[in-house]
Amino acid sequence: MGSREVLGQAARLASSGLLLQVLFRLITFVLNAFILRFLSKEIVGIVNVRLTLLYSTTTFLAREAFRRACLSGGAQRDWSQTLNLLWLTVPLGVLWALFLGWVWLQLLEVPDPNVVPHYGMGVVLFGLSAVVELVGEPFWVLAQAHMFVKLKVIAESLSVILKSVLIAFLVLWLPHWGLYIFSSAQLFYTAVLVLCYVIYFKKLLGSPESIKHTLPVSRMTDLLPNIPRSGAFVNWTEAKLTWSFFKQSFLKQILTEGERYVMTFLNVLNFGDQGVYDTVNNLGSLVARLIFQPVEESFYIFFAKVLEREKDATLQKQEDVAVAAAVLESLLKLALLAGLTITFFGFAYSQLALDIYGGAMLSSGSGPVLLRSYCLYVLLLAINGVTECFTFAAMSKEQVDSSLVLGQGTHCPALLAALSPGTISQCWPCRLHSWCYPTS
Repeated sequence: MGSREVLGQAARLASSGLLLQVLFRLITFVLNAFILRFLSKEIVGIVNVRLTLLYSTTTFLAREAFRRACLSGGAQRDWSQTLNLLWLTVPLGVLWALFLGWVWLQLLEVPDPNVVPHYGMGVVLFGLSAVVELVGEPFWVLAQAHMFVKLKVIAESLSVILKSVLIAFLVLWLPHWGLYIFSSAQLFYTAVLVLCYVIYFKKLLGSPESIKHTLPVSRMTDLLPNIPRSGAFVNWTEAKLTWSFFKQSFLKQILTEGERYVMTFLNVLNFGDQGVYDTVNNLGSLVARLIFQPVEESFYIFFAKVLEREKDATLQKQEDVAVAAAVLESLLKLALLAGLTITFFGFAYSQLALDIYGGAMLSSGSGPVLLRSYCLYVLLLAINGVTECFTFAAMSKEQVDSSLVLGQGTHCPALLAALSPGTISQCWPCRLHSWCYPTS
């Protein structure tokens, strides 16, 4: 498949993802605004900060490295080895869930059961939901690698909507359940998400459509772990690259969820203030999730397919290199324009947005100031997402390893060589992140 065909598929994936996410997120936006009016700040803080942090940490540490490594492989890979490697996320997720669950129950402050009931069961169910989601990891990577445009967005959006509807009904009918409401809804969300992928591939495999997509598997049993008759159980090149990304995932997770770790482990805010902060944070990051995240995920696949990770740019097809450079330049301009728009309008209408979304609980106090600050942060996120997806798709294994060191300003050869002269002048080390960013 040529670079321009891959670019077309990536563009369709990003645009379809953007449109569908806007539609589904608007529905969940309305549902969440309704739910917030029936909850205490303490419940919101425990669920959105502490329990969500448990879930996100477990899934991120168990699968992020596998995703990045397995999406970078060539078309001629042995998919049975790749799938075997991906199934290792499940036992790894079980270990992380057990360890982090123990930390959340034994080492952290336990909330007052009269204010936030059923905290222990909430920790258990959120950890279990993370493991359930990891079961669908081989399906997710296979779908992304073959650019199934609508599957990911529809599955995730449908799961989020059903989860929000379930929470709304339980909050109205069974408010005394406390954290049971959100824990059961989270487990329901992950189960629906995995079932969407399983049902899709169940219907696809064996049909004429599977031949059209040139899938490397022909039946559902091929997606399960199996011992090959010849060769290694996993692709060791991918396994070594996974280990490189895995070492980096610790640092990236701390940087991504840093404020939640500070609030959780250092107790700098009470549970009510944590709830207000996280709600404002979620509202401020809405644009990043709707626009920047689909673009980053789609074009990471594009760059990973067009650029060969372990080959110098001068030895690759110059047409592919030129297309990748042009796409990166256009994406940077688009991200900068979107980020500036959000920054200017966010400053003017922060208090009004919070009052519409959550009422006086959010619009009074420090909420508007937090949202205005987040609007500036969105501008940085806009540039970060695009440059990160390109850099990680172009880096070699050695460059991934070297990027673990903060503050060491080594130039990124893959980044510089892939761009036309004058587009990017140098690569500088960001003091907040461990990877390289281009500066014009």
